[in-house]
Amino acid sequence: MAYGTIIFERAEGVARLTLNRPDRLNSFNTIMHGEVAEALAIAADDGDVRAVLLTGAGRGFCAGQDLSDRAVAPGAKPVDLGDSIDRYYGPLIRRLTSLDKPTICAVNGVAAGAGANIALACDIVFAARSAKFIQSFANIGLIPDSGGTWVLPRLIGQARALGLALTGEPLSAEKAEAWGMIWKCVDDDALDAEASALAVRFAKGPTRGLAATKHAIRASSLKSLEDELLIERDLMRELGQSADYQEGVAAFMAKRSPNFTGR
Repeated sequence: MAYGTIIFERAEGVARLTLNRPDRLNSFNTIMHGEVAEALAIAADDGDVRAVLLTGAGRGFCAGQDLSDRAVAPGAKPVDLGDSIDRYYGPLIRRLTSLDKPTICAVNGVAAGAGANIALACDIVFAARSAKFIQSFANIGLIPDSGGTWVLPRLIGQARALGLALTGEPLSAEKAEAWGMIWKCVDDDALDAEASALAVRFAKGPTRGLAATKHAIRASSLKSLEDELLIERDLMRELGQSADYQEGVAAFMAKRSPNFTGR
């Protein structure tokens, strides 16, 4: 399927979605929003896809919203940014976080504004050593959107979240890893290989269990320990009846590699 703003490929159980507007640092316009939404829907419905890898073309991952896509200037009619959140960014974050498959983001350069928070909506985030995360909203009088005000304090604490959000200062990939904001900072020339290898590993893994794990952990911050214990019970009851669990135990007992099917 041909797209104008993304590259969408499926191989080895992995759906690879590359933001492809390198001349605009892969910033989002309405066309890209539509194409990303369609690609993620295909990945969600394709039983052969068992992991999703998101990255960007060129020298940056994503600069957030393409401001030239909005007719806004001093004295002009105000733009309803809430409508933009409702129609585009909110649904995108919900798709990424609710997908019943592991999602990996490979941040290959600057991730700014919504681009930073779209990356953080993925389950595992790799970043090239030269990459930077920038909560650039304050520079134009806005707040971190795309889940930024929710995820940042949960990942790095309120003090650091406020510092990044209020100053708009860039955060290096190395410091993002040290702060626990991302999974791993890797050398630039190793980024694609490491992210791709993990995506293939997930695609060959017990994907029902991986999906249940991501959903349980993501929901835990809003629940009490007692509630989470009940959720763990229910998920363990369900997964204990899966073919992947039976195969995993059989492979362990036989000292062989498991052959998971995602069922």
